[in-house]
Amino acid sequence: MILGRHSANNVDRYIGHRLRARRLALRMRQTDLADVIGVTFQQIQKYEKGSSRVSASTLLALAGTLDVPIAYFFEGLPQGAAQGNGIDTEWAEFLAMPDGPVLFKAFRNIESEQMRRAVVDLLRRLGARH
Repeated sequence: MILGRHSANNVDRYIGHRLRARRLALRMRQTDLADVIGVTFQQIQKYEKGSSRVSASTLLALAGTLDVPIAYFFEGLPQGAAQGNGIDTEWAEFLAMPDGPVLFKAFRNIESEQMRRAVVDLLRRLGARH
């Protein structure tokens, strides 16, 4: 295999979604994260979109700054994802939304199964209006 530049793939997008989700969970701005690790905020945007590959040294800096192990960026990544097999990008995109992690945690904390079903039904109806 020849080493060199490769286009971004599903793994890069997955890592980007995990990066964005963690940054948002910490209520950190892209510019603040960029300043700490020594890149531009535009580069953070590219990492989060998955349009730029994150180097190993940058991934290490991101993990340290975001207080997560490097493995965090790969958690939940299905085997074969590099070839585009079965990666759940919708789930990663949901968690990368500003309110995604908050909604997930709030829903998970609803103890009543009946109440959870009512919330899901409400969300389906709200989503169908658009």
